[in-house]
Amino acid sequence: MTTIQLTVNGQSKTIESPPMKRLLDVLREDLHLPGAKEGCGEGECGSCSVLMNGDLVNSCLVPILQAEGAEITTIEGVAINERLHPIQQCFLENGGAQCGICTPGMILATRHLLEKYPQPTLLQIQDGLSGNLCRCTGYIRIFNAVQAAALVGAAE
Repeated sequence: MTTIQLTVNGQSKTIESPPMKRLLDVLREDLHLPGAKEGCGEGECGSCSVLMNGDLVNSCLVPILQAEGAEITTIEGVAINERLHPIQQCFLENGGAQCGICTPGMILATRHLLEKYPQPTLLQIQDGLSGNLCRCTGYIRIFNAVQAAALVGAAE
């Protein structure tokens, strides 16, 4: 067991964990944050995406030891004072969320994208979300949600 200190959604956390336990499992099992989902377990689907020190990562591929001292943002940390973040609201209004498996990763990928490109082109949106798979929407509604979020200035 190793003692790991990290910040999750703005709160300092200290946990005891095997050093190679996946960040995904620590978030879900130890910190009771079920938003990141187990999809493929191989870093291919994006269902487990979180922001780690501002970068979008697949938490299923990150050993917890690698997260020592990191700042992690999960979907649970996106809402503002218990109100939906504008990105979340745009996904809701545009039908960008259906079954919910990919939605947390898509929203975090959108946040990451809009921080880089506040007014992204369709090609930038497609590239920014390329690591996240959706089997329900066909992506058009998700792209529309991202474009709507850009229009309301969700990057700010």
